[in-house]
Amino acid sequence: MSFTIEQITLHEIRMPLREPFRISSGSVSRRRILLVELRDGDGVTVWSECVAGEQPNYSSETIDTAWLALRLYVAPRILKREIASPEDVHAILAEDFRGHLMAKAAVEMGCWALEAVRQETSLAQLLGGTWRKIPTGISLGIQDSPMALVDRAQQAVEEGYRKIKIKIQSGADLDYLRSVREALGEEAPLMADANSAYRVEDADYLARLDEIDLMMLEQPLAADDLVRHAELQKQLHTPICLDESITGPDKVEDMMKLGSGRIVNIKPGRVGGFTAAKAIHHLCARHEIPVWCGGMLESGIGRAYNVALASLPNFTLPGDLSPSRRYWQEDIVKPEWVMDHVGLLTVPWDEPGIGVEVDRDFVGRLTVHSQTLV
Repeated sequence: MSFTIEQITLHEIRMPLREPFRISSGSVSRRRILLVELRDGDGVTVWSECVAGEQPNYSSETIDTAWLALRLYVAPRILKREIASPEDVHAILAEDFRGHLMAKAAVEMGCWALEAVRQETSLAQLLGGTWRKIPTGISLGIQDSPMALVDRAQQAVEEGYRKIKIKIQSGADLDYLRSVREALGEEAPLMADANSAYRVEDADYLARLDEIDLMMLEQPLAADDLVRHAELQKQLHTPICLDESITGPDKVEDMMKLGSGRIVNIKPGRVGGFTAAKAIHHLCARHEIPVWCGGMLESGIGRAYNVALASLPNFTLPGDLSPSRRYWQEDIVKPEWVMDHVGLLTVPWDEPGIGVEVDRDFVGRLTVHSQTLV
């Protein structure tokens, strides 16, 4: 049954992180988060989240560019328009409208959640998920010393995390990773994430990562450089995982043809929403390329969408789906996301929609700016 979106409300909230999170391109201690509230013609309301950051360091998009794109370009294409299926939204937003994938994803994914509520089913089931529990990994920001990193990694193991992702940059890489490997042993599931901090000229240096036996090296080179990633992968035993480089199924095809990587991190917000994310998942499954779901310091709302996606069958590696307390003193959803003692997060399989309730009062207290589009 078709539906129409009658109203879209944008909310900017500001949430302080429990501790600063540092990657190669900068540090974040407070998140400006763009929430999107959709209401259909029957009065059904759902919330979604735009994952764009405050600075154009991970992506060219920011919360401010996304707000503008949503107001001027996305909303006018969607409001009052009869939509037969959420699968149609991707094409509606793609026609003669380049880029702005994070802004598009916020509304596209919200339409999937709306359809789930209307069908009285969970978002995970609507997407075709199969996993009822999801293995969870943690992402550790760049630390001041190898021993500080070791302490954090040991704590993560004790808490049950199934994968430990370590952010790296020049000067905080080999010695840091070696220290963690020595402290945790050969079986510890370690990976490194460079966020494009290196160049292909660093290939000989990066090849030394092979002796550390990592699960993968994530996005070592520039996002738009699949050719040089291919050159680097030929020199590494460690699998390269592509993140920023993968903005759609076509980039996965390029990766396979060139040999630019062996693993894909699927972030639905990065690729324009669930339709593209599912297409990437299915393509990788056909070619036996493992995938996992990365995080963007989302609130519990954004986490709900990632959890639903990560329930699809080819998500065979632990995702960056840490519980709410990893980042926030208090989350904006109830119940908050929790992880059990063996590192598993439960998919809200039988709850309609995204599976958690938004604490509207708390959102209201955190809101610094809002705008309703009709």
